[in-house]
Amino acid sequence: MDHIVYCDKKAKELSRLLSGEQTMVIRGAAGRKLPHGRVAIGDNVYLIENDGSGIIRAKGIVSSAFHSDKLSLEECEKVIEENMDKLKLTEAQKKRWIGKRYLCLIGFKDIHEIEPFSYAREKNMDDWIIVESIDDIRK
Repeated sequence: MDHIVYCDKKAKELSRLLSGEQTMVIRGAAGRKLPHGRVAIGDNVYLIENDGSGIIRAKGIVSSAFHSDKLSLEECEKVIEENMDKLKLTEAQKKRWIGKRYLCLIGFKDIHEIEPFSYAREKNMDDWIIVESIDDIRK
């Protein structure tokens, strides 16, 4: 599977991933929504900033994938704190994710810049898009 992952521009998430300072991203929700249970080690990730440009700028490989069961507030906080060395969340990001019932923590490796390209985006608000192959939606 290939994944398009939107990075938090305000937190400079893409540049931190490219530099190696950050090696993991987090997603969470009150219910099981994408990418929960749909990411596996070895999958390709294509990284894009949430700046409205629609341009994919980097690529990497999934090195780890944690999909939680239903969490209490304390369990959620514990999972986040235990992974802060890889997540490098800002205070605003911590505030966003603490309290979510389901968390996905996805580790990356081999992140590198690629020749930028756009893709055929459907009108959805998801910040994680799963496709069989990136070539199916590359413009």
